[in-house]
Amino acid sequence: MDVMPLLLLVAGSAAIAAAARRTPVPAPLLLVAAGLVISYVPGVPEYTLDPDVVLPIILPPLLHSAATDSSYLDLRAQLRPVALLSVGYVLFATLVVGWAAYRIVPGLSLTGALVLGAVVAPPDAVAATAVARRVGLPSRITTILQGESLVNDATAITAYRVALAAAIGEGASWAGGIGEFLLAAVGGVVVGLLLMVPIHWLRTHLKEPLLQNTLSLLIPFVAYAAAESFHASGVLAVVVVALFLGHRAWEVDFATRLQEDAVWKMVAFVLESSVFALIGLQLPVVLKGLGEYEGGRAAWYAVAVFLVVVVSRFVWVYPATFLPRMLSARIRKREDNPTWKGPFVIAWAGMRGVVSLAIAFSIPETLHDGEPFEGRNLILFLTFTTVIGTLVVQGVTLPPLIRMLKLPGRDQQAETLAEANAQAQASRAAERRLDELLSDERNALPPPLADRLRNVLERRRNAVWERLGQSNPLTGETVDDTYRRLSREMIGAERTVFVKLRDLRYIDDEMLRTLLRRLDLEEAAAYREAAE
Repeated sequence: MDVMPLLLLVAGSAAIAAAARRTPVPAPLLLVAAGLVISYVPGVPEYTLDPDVVLPIILPPLLHSAATDSSYLDLRAQLRPVALLSVGYVLFATLVVGWAAYRIVPGLSLTGALVLGAVVAPPDAVAATAVARRVGLPSRITTILQGESLVNDATAITAYRVALAAAIGEGASWAGGIGEFLLAAVGGVVVGLLLMVPIHWLRTHLKEPLLQNTLSLLIPFVAYAAAESFHASGVLAVVVVALFLGHRAWEVDFATRLQEDAVWKMVAFVLESSVFALIGLQLPVVLKGLGEYEGGRAAWYAVAVFLVVVVSRFVWVYPATFLPRMLSARIRKREDNPTWKGPFVIAWAGMRGVVSLAIAFSIPETLHDGEPFEGRNLILFLTFTTVIGTLVVQGVTLPPLIRMLKLPGRDQQAETLAEANAQAQASRAAERRLDELLSDERNALPPPLADRLRNVLERRRNAVWERLGQSNPLTGETVDDTYRRLSREMIGAERTVFVKLRDLRYIDDEMLRTLLRRLDLEEAAAYREAAE
């Protein structure tokens, strides 16, 4: 097995994604563009998306990473809009895009057109999360988009299976389609519910962080495979388990959390970068099989399908936003009245991605009776152009659109004040607990050490309040920022001395690693990671 193409893909996509962080262009767009260009460079190997790799191997860890970073409570609060988009919109788009393609493309059967509709219906979890994170959408909109993209793949894959069964001659009825959808949805949720508690119990009882993180890497694959073995939705099983684990992550020890955060950031970065590069690299594969549709006709079909995909989302999003308010007094009383701007951004943020392409590549080349699947290559081409079109057109215009609409962003002052109040309450509880412990002679400490515990606690409490204070007029830093910067400089000086002593053979490498680990933990405590 030649691993060089895989190594080139991972290394090249990671380098491009890293370079994108120094440009105003979102990394997904730069990766797709680079893939399109590189796909025609002589000597570049042909990369074909294998659905047997993408769906069971690449999709689960990406879903797991996105779901554990999501908020179960926020998603529950936005359950109605998330459900209307992840289920209602996907089915609506399947029918609308399928019917439009059937009317637009001569010779494309209705069942084949519905297959296309199901393939391009779901906005992609990777694309939505990556772009939303970069452009800084308001929290409610981000929650809705993330929630939709976590669940809609299950709806689309089920709709695709029903449409494909009809297209290849295996027969499919409305009752059978509804039954399969219910089996996939309910079965996936049930498998997730059955797995999440024992998995969490195992995570909290394993004492070795390395073992816990090994388990963490296996979890999405186990959940996906378990659900798919029962013909249920592996996507929903992964999401249910990941939401529960993310919600209860505080019960896992700190060393595991530190390692897990670093490991999953690396995994998500590598997979996301490779996935977007792979999308662009599919162009030669897609064009190779276009056959009779080569030329201007296929391009016109692609533009028409892209427009239908974009317009159909607006047609669904606005009624789904405002009709429930018109019909329910309870909703009007409980929720603020939305403006037209939020739904507009949600409608425009429906980028498609690798899942659509992977499903399209899984379309069989022959029907049930052995005849060729007419239109398969065209469906693959239209899926590719729709994915590229939404990523490029909507992805490029989304940031300026948000700036133009002047959507209210997050209230940083209010969030910092809430954080300070929460820290003050926690600090008071910690002080009471410390006094209780020190009153027991078994916990006796010399006064300097006891004062050190109190000083650390006071420092943690005051740090948040200091962010609300005045900035240094010379540097623009808050007192807290200056403290942490000076702390880092001191730690850096210590680190330099330790390395020098190792080089002079006063200490060995094992002692150096121990000392550096201690400094790393102090630096991690002094510096919270900046929000992305």
